[in-house]
This record gives sequence, C-alpha cells and structure tokens, in this order.
Amino acid sequence: MVNLATLTGAIIGSLGKEYGGLFANSDDLAKQLVAAGKATTEGLWQMPMGPAYDRMLKSHIADMKNIGGPYGGAITAACFLARFVEKTPWAHLDIAGKAWSDAATAIVPKGGTGYGVRLLNRLIDDWQGATILEQAGEADG
Repeated sequence: MVNLATLTGAIIGSLGKEYGGLFANSDDLAKQLVAAGKATTEGLWQMPMGPAYDRMLKSHIADMKNIGGPYGGAITAACFLARFVEKTPWAHLDIAGKAWSDAATAIVPKGGTGYGVRLLNRLIDDWQGATILEQAGEADG
C-alpha cells in the first residue's frame, strides 16, 4: 500500500521543496519507490520512524494523540498512519513540499505539480515488468 498526502507541511522544514518524504515499514518497498523516483525525477528521501517517535503520540486520556508535539511533525504523522496499516507493506509519501511549484520548469508547471503520478506509474510498470519476467521464468522452468 502506498499513500500520498500533504499531511502536515512539516516535511518542508526537513527537505525543503527538493524531495518528497518517504516513510515505510518495508525496506523493499522503500527501495522500489526510491528507484522509481530517480527514474522519473520525482525524488524521494527516506525518513526515520521508530519507537521514540511513536511514543510522542502517547496520550494520558485517549488511545493516542493525532499530533506528537512541536518536533518531528512529519515523522509523528507517519507514525500515526502506520498504526492503521499493521503488517501490510506500506509507504507514506509526504508530498507537501512537492505538490505546488512557484515557477514552471521543463517538466513541472507553475501551480499544482501532480507530483507522484509519474513515480507511481513507474512503480506499477516496474512491478508489472517483474511479474512478466517471473511468469516467463516459470514457463521456461
């Protein structure tokens, strides 16, 4: 499962507008997404997650808080989402810094960029190519 969101805007403080933030519970999926990002010039930078960040969501009056505090906002937001995916291989792409462009470039218009569409298309194409190769190997074997 892969989700894209401009969840908090906090990722911009870490990565500026140069990369989308990548949070994942699957190293394999994260590697595939980084490769797809490089191939499409929609770069991703993998961010940390872990128990220390997840503990920031602890609440003394509820099951959890929906915000971790003043620090690590993009990370704690990803930890919040991770609580709902359980063991499903998952990645969250925080695209807050990439969703809007103040100036047009050769591949991005001024305004809404559509960031992530090419990246996800490439990921699916890569998966489909791998499936075709696996099926061809099964037919040969």
